[in-house]
Amino acid sequence: MLGMWRSGNRFTLLPEGARFLPGMLKAVDEARQSILLELYLAESGHLSRVLIDALCTARRRGVNVLVLLDGFGSLGLNEADRQIMIEAGIQLRIYNPLRWWRLSGNLTRDHRKLLVVDGEIGFTGGFGAVDVFAEAWSEVAVRVEGPCIRDWVRLFARVWDSPASAGPGSRQAVCGVNVSATRVDGYLGMRGRVVWGHGFRYQAIRHSLQHQSSSARKRLWICTPYFVPTYSMRRRLRRAARRGIDVRLLIAGNYHDHPGVRSAGQRFYTRLLKAGVRIHEFQPSFLHAKFSLADDWVTIGSCNFDHWSLQWNLEANQEVQDHRFAADVAALFENHFTHSVEITQAAWLKRPWLQRCREWGYGTLDSLVTRLR
Repeated sequence: MLGMWRSGNRFTLLPEGARFLPGMLKAVDEARQSILLELYLAESGHLSRVLIDALCTARRRGVNVLVLLDGFGSLGLNEADRQIMIEAGIQLRIYNPLRWWRLSGNLTRDHRKLLVVDGEIGFTGGFGAVDVFAEAWSEVAVRVEGPCIRDWVRLFARVWDSPASAGPGSRQAVCGVNVSATRVDGYLGMRGRVVWGHGFRYQAIRHSLQHQSSSARKRLWICTPYFVPTYSMRRRLRRAARRGIDVRLLIAGNYHDHPGVRSAGQRFYTRLLKAGVRIHEFQPSFLHAKFSLADDWVTIGSCNFDHWSLQWNLEANQEVQDHRFAADVAALFENHFTHSVEITQAAWLKRPWLQRCREWGYGTLDSLVTRLR
């Protein structure tokens, strides 16, 4: 669903864990009233230990701490770490715990990533409480200040209070958060809105990008680790390129946590390249970031452009309409392009038959998965 466009925000781009992780921990350390944390990936390790310690310290000084984790994405967080939070007085809920008898009901996951402190400062992106975000994976986050914080708190409250979230705690704790976000006026005031998705029926994030794809005048750049787009999205990309728009895809390369997904998406390269879409595969590490740029419009958040995100998951992105923020995102894209290999049409047509077989095999599997809904 689409939130309202709100002016008077400040958005700060935080590329790589070396920037956003210290910023998030600093915000937790300085929290005075409340901390709302919603994550998909959480795994016992150094990063999760540092985060849990910071949350427990905040709770001991009287801060109200609510933590919402996905039932599948948090399987790697051991019981001892969970008990530490509970014993410290942190309210912990698990979204859609796995149940063997629910079969396809287990497919819906809370893939959102969100931290809101004191109803004033927020962070969203593709991050998680897993060591790879600090050590290996390339990721991006955005710091949010201003009226959009209210929408992020409402979004958290909606999932926290849903029947799918298991655990102690009440909605009253979220409703009691003092959302004191104020407008950031003057030169720094930026326009933004929160967009979210919840399975097949609510795909506002995809629809918003499709609209931008059709209306972009100069550029359309998309960064996603899992590129398995719908037919309508592929058609819009091709049409945009044919009408002279600078269309570029920045996709995870050889370093990938799900190589089969990469192969499934590569089966679309031929027609995209023929239409004039430029495709760059990132080389230094696994590119886990999800952000897009269309002229001066930007979206950053949790949503991948694959069937899993678009058909089953709870997702959320921060959209920004501002030429200054767009310039920062464009600079990040340009930097990543220099560390990528561009796939040319001539080279792609010469790819080996084994590669073509992988595309066909994983593509067929992907098509079967989409029919489970």
